Amino acid sequence: MAETITSRARGAASTRAAASPLSRWHYVVALALGALNTLSFAPTPHGGWLELAIFAVLYAWLLRTGGWKSAALTGGAFGFGNLVTGVWWLYVSMHHYGEMAAPLAGAALILFSLYLALYPALSAGLWSLCAGHASSAARDDRPFSPSWYGAFAFASAWALGEWLRGTVFTGFPWLASGYAQMDGPFSGFAAIGGVYAVGWVLALTAALVVQSAYACLARSRSRRVALLPVCVALLLVAAGMLLSRVSWTRPNDAPLRVRILQGNVKQEMKFDEAGVRAALDLYERMITARAADLIVTPETAIPLLPQQFPETFARTLRTFADTTGSSLLLGTFGATVTPEGRFTDETNSFFGVTPNARQLYRYDKHHLVPFGEFVPLGFHWFVRLMNIPLGDLARGAPVQKAFTVRNETIDVDICYEDIFGEEIARRLREAATPAGILVNASNLAWFGNTIALDQHLQMARMRTLETGRPLVAATNTGMTAVIDAQGRVTARLQPFTTGQIETQVQGMTGRTPYITVGNDLVLAASLVLLALGFVFGSRRARR
Repeated sequence: MAETITSRARGAASTRAAASPLSRWHYVVALALGALNTLSFAPTPHGGWLELAIFAVLYAWLLRTGGWKSAALTGGAFGFGNLVTGVWWLYVSMHHYGEMAAPLAGAALILFSLYLALYPALSAGLWSLCAGHASSAARDDRPFSPSWYGAFAFASAWALGEWLRGTVFTGFPWLASGYAQMDGPFSGFAAIGGVYAVGWVLALTAALVVQSAYACLARSRSRRVALLPVCVALLLVAAGMLLSRVSWTRPNDAPLRVRILQGNVKQEMKFDEAGVRAALDLYERMITARAADLIVTPETAIPLLPQQFPETFARTLRTFADTTGSSLLLGTFGATVTPEGRFTDETNSFFGVTPNARQLYRYDKHHLVPFGEFVPLGFHWFVRLMNIPLGDLARGAPVQKAFTVRNETIDVDICYEDIFGEEIARRLREAATPAGILVNASNLAWFGNTIALDQHLQMARMRTLETGRPLVAATNTGMTAVIDAQGRVTARLQPFTTGQIETQVQGMTGRTPYITVGNDLVLAASLVLLALGFVFGSRRARR
């Protein structure tokens, strides 16, 4: 592939870099740029365009580095700035609700953000090794010159780093770059390769824009060298917009009449005896207020085992379902009952009541929250610093039976399970009858009135684009919403209010490419491109 900057311009840049090594301000700027990138995500409207500009600046800033070490530090600084400002609401969870001392909660947030920043650091370092830069000490002080190798290596290394962050140690893909593109130019690629593919296209486009800009600044004599990268970038923008108009799935049967309940039970009283009694009374009234094809409550709306339900409460729900033809999905806890009558292996569960059917449907949460729902090995001391009940739960199977309402199949997940798109795609891919509607139940009261609510809704919207299916989100305090198969929020309740959404939800059938291949497409492409960049880019650098 052709270089985009002349040897004379590159040599001058190398001389300047050798004379002026990177200062600490280079990394401070990278950190500030990462913090600015948090504004690309919800609740900022159309933040995808802002993110594209920020990634272009990030790539240009990486070009100033002279080797993989300085590149990794730059990427790590960017990642830390983005993540510590983007997930600060974890402090609210640990300190305000978990009752952890403020200094310890603040330190835990910083340490966790530093850990998460290792992944963008890895991406930047890997990019530097695969972008055609020699690894010898003699060349380690020379800045990168943008090239086709470098652009594709940047996109591939970035996508691979984000995938690793969403996978290693159960994963934490919050603030993956593709989410900010929900209302941006690249959301159409979600149905092709998921959120990581969206991030891949974002990074490639930003790098190509910078490549053209550098060629223009170097006054390249070849118009093709200067214009071709930006033309490809514009084609990617146009392709993303056109793909967002493609319907990969089609309506299936008649829509369901759905009621979604938001109880707004305060977190600090949720597990108290008085709070449990209040929740029983509240949800009994809300459930039995009107009939619907499907009535959905939030996660752990009733923080008891079904065996502990008051008899009058259980009988009332059963009678209501049988007489009105309403199906219920009730968030509660599950357990295994031993022959001695003891409860073991508690689970975060959903129980479904079907009219005139004695057997309850049950879904047990599979992807548990570290420290909140299970304790990683060696960290029990950390959980003891917090006052969070049921911190060590059992997990359900990766693929479980779906819930059926009339002729529609419902795929259920709980809390932040819906930020793992590959797991939802796998259930739809392996199911004998793929679900037509997605249902997520959450309790985001742990995070107070913070940006976590908007961010979680944004990620739920991405799941609808990846799968071509609508999603019903039932939460305790917000965001309770209905999202159609095109990612549009069609109904939403105000946070921290008691209320319900009553609407019709159209189930869909068919497969998007992402349901078929999951993350395999973007991972395979990234690994191949990184390998090619490492081999051919290194040869070019030696020449």
